[in-house]
Amino acid sequence: MPNNQMPHNLDAETALLGCILIDESIQSDVLEMLKEEDFYQETHREIVAGMKAVYGGRKPVDLITLADHLEREGRLERAGGLDYITELTQAVPSSANYRQYLEIVRRDSVNRALIQAAGRIIENSVRSPEERDAVEYAEKQIYSVSQRGDSSSLMGLADGEAVAEVIAKLEAIQNDPNAFRGLETGFKHLDAITHGLQKGNLIIIAARPGMGKTSLAMNIVEYACLKRRNVAAVFSLEMPHSEILQRLLFSYAELSMEKGLSGKLEQKEWKNILVASDRLQHSKIFIDDSSVVTPAEILSKCRRLKSAEGRLDLVMIDYIQLMGSEMPTSGDFNRQQEVASITRALKIMAKELDVPVIALSQLRRIQTKEAQLSDLRESGAIEQDADIVMFINRPDVGASAEDVAAGKVVKGAADLVIAKHRNGATGRIQLRFIGESTKFIDVDAQGVSDEEPQYIKKKPDFVAAEDADIPLPEPTPDDDLPFD
Repeated sequence: MPNNQMPHNLDAETALLGCILIDESIQSDVLEMLKEEDFYQETHREIVAGMKAVYGGRKPVDLITLADHLEREGRLERAGGLDYITELTQAVPSSANYRQYLEIVRRDSVNRALIQAAGRIIENSVRSPEERDAVEYAEKQIYSVSQRGDSSSLMGLADGEAVAEVIAKLEAIQNDPNAFRGLETGFKHLDAITHGLQKGNLIIIAARPGMGKTSLAMNIVEYACLKRRNVAAVFSLEMPHSEILQRLLFSYAELSMEKGLSGKLEQKEWKNILVASDRLQHSKIFIDDSSVVTPAEILSKCRRLKSAEGRLDLVMIDYIQLMGSEMPTSGDFNRQQEVASITRALKIMAKELDVPVIALSQLRRIQTKEAQLSDLRESGAIEQDADIVMFINRPDVGASAEDVAAGKVVKGAADLVIAKHRNGATGRIQLRFIGESTKFIDVDAQGVSDEEPQYIKKKPDFVAAEDADIPLPEPTPDDDLPFD
């Protein structure tokens, strides 16, 4: 092949088309994976388009049916004529090596697509006024080429492989309950219910302002990265980079932030600060405090981080209502539709990156009862797309000093209510909030009697979005406990 030509192998293209024509048994697999642009020669593009049309009409693809279709469409001559199609059936004695021919054709197709994408990237880079726009355009072009290799199809169960895989997973869990454990949060009862945050899941933490949803999310990031040495990307649309680090520092050191900011730290407390700062410097926490960011931009940054670090274990976004979207700023749409597009994009991102994505969400301010799914602000799509929805309930927030002094309200007491769990039970977990270090902890970490989480009978996932305002039933002693 001359250097000035695009990558191609006409012999492989000819042999592959011949295999399709002489062997009906491979047609479903091969034609599903092929596109017209996979072929370099124009006549071959016409032929494969005709093959796909014939096969789509529920007819076997052979010399007669293909030639008849092309002739009726007036494309027979553009496909090389009847003589050329006949030659294709004689090009290979059997279809035994069709997979090798297919690999060659698809390899050259991807290489041509990459060269063409590179040309478009060069052209766009020459005229693009913004660096970020040029980089985003380049990433989209390359990603679109990578997606061409996605040829997943419906999977049957007859061969037993898929079922055997599930059985093998269950056996592994039976032998080791932690075999398929997700990312641990550091809260033992939450990890017991969720079995860790699973890859590809979208986890929503929702609360009214001042309840500590950012603190809870950052406590999870802190445990995952500083205790378990995972890699996390944090997108803070509300809080600057310095404040996030400040919270992490005092939370890990378990010291009063107010005391530190007023210059009243003692010498032994400074030692804790220095130890915490050293641990933070060697951690894999990556923070982006852009005030306006879209799901596409987050995905782009996470792709780059995953490529640079070789892995990505967790993404945290604070918070959904501050995010922008790629939807037009005018026309027949509203904020609910915009938030719906954002949450859908976040769920797709979690699946593509294969990591748990924690996204924070505001609740409606006018609320006198405990939070429920219908209180999610601006969109029922948040509930619909999320795999887990958790609410933070802190009775001491807004309580009077008299109620706290009288013991009617316990200062720092918090409930983490798992209102939706797509793959397991819902429930209520008791935590303690230490405000001075913005840290949630398990109740037994303060020497308080630790209670098992209270389980709530799980609502079926097929409940319609418009019915999502059904209040969560209160837990009862008769509820079945899925765990010991």
